[in-house]
Amino acid sequence: MRWTCLAGLAATLALALAGCNKSGNSSSANSNEIVIGHVASLTGDTATFGVSADEGIRLALEQINSKGGVLGKQVKVITEDDRSLSDEAKTAANKLITRDHVCALLGEIASSRSIAIAPVAEDAKIPMLSPGSTNPKVTQGYQYVFRNCFTDNFQGAAIADFAMKQLGLKQFAILYPANSDYGVGLRDVFKKTVEKNGGQIVDQEAYTEKSDVDFRGQLTKIKNANPQAIFDSGYYTEAGLIAQQARELGITCPILGGDGWDSDQTIKIGGKAIEGCYFSNHYSPDENRQEVKDFVAAYAKKYNGKVPDAMAVLGYDAMKIMADAIQRAGSTDGTKIRDALAATKNFPGVSGSTTIDANHNARKPIVMVKIEDGRFKYAGTVNPE
Repeated sequence: MRWTCLAGLAATLALALAGCNKSGNSSSANSNEIVIGHVASLTGDTATFGVSADEGIRLALEQINSKGGVLGKQVKVITEDDRSLSDEAKTAANKLITRDHVCALLGEIASSRSIAIAPVAEDAKIPMLSPGSTNPKVTQGYQYVFRNCFTDNFQGAAIADFAMKQLGLKQFAILYPANSDYGVGLRDVFKKTVEKNGGQIVDQEAYTEKSDVDFRGQLTKIKNANPQAIFDSGYYTEAGLIAQQARELGITCPILGGDGWDSDQTIKIGGKAIEGCYFSNHYSPDENRQEVKDFVAAYAKKYNGKVPDAMAVLGYDAMKIMADAIQRAGSTDGTKIRDALAATKNFPGVSGSTTIDANHNARKPIVMVKIEDGRFKYAGTVNPE
């Protein structure tokens, strides 16, 4: 009897193990739901990024499921809060893969946190699609990691080109977060493009993201260099403070930024000091495209009249692209989804037509935004060509 019980237990364990695999796809494949994970900063320093992305994902999810879901199944998204911390993002990704057995991951928005998640997804052979991480390192060297946004190689160059060709500026100072993959990478491309086009970087000053709140020392040095504009390559958490302190010191030139400025907190913190400044972005609600109009209306209806920011748009598009890839793959197998993501071409998203290139990056346009009258106004589009 003892040996019979042991044999029975061994057989049960063997069946359980056979139902699992390294990529954790069995839960999705054998249930009535397709389970996707989302790693997001719902709290912490950059909480608006994660909250907006999750809201966009939820809107897309609602639309997808109302039309029958994917592969005849309803789609479920489980969101884990990483508290705006890279170590927590890595832990969150591991939980979603090992505990929830997701077949795919969405996230993160911040580049440093996507860089932390990427090897986790790669090792588990779980396809990961970052809605908004622009640092080139995010996808480099990975087979299962993708992004639904432009990279800083394009973004930094586009900001410099816009400032020099459209605004007629030639002398710039740079203020950048030395502890940020996003900020340092964006700074490097902006500087290289300005100098290549015959402009001049008259001063560079660093600060520490998440801890520095007084930038007057750096700004005093910048003021003495007399630039025509300042480029701040950090996030919205510092942009408003930098603008306020710059104006207090008598600096009147415009301040430029990247997509990390896209938050209502930029205007709330910066107030009148941030007026007349520009930043690059993934979309503008003022764009005269039907995809934008339809999305803005649907988002406002779902979220009590709220105007969506770019992170909401990117989350929405990422969810739609992932669902489309799973449908085309005909399976929740990680490798098949990966191959379908890699084959994505001309997907009609709110943030523009998306084609995934050989490096798993999205080729799509950049929108330039001006802060004016307390809101973000469309100022132009720069195409990847």
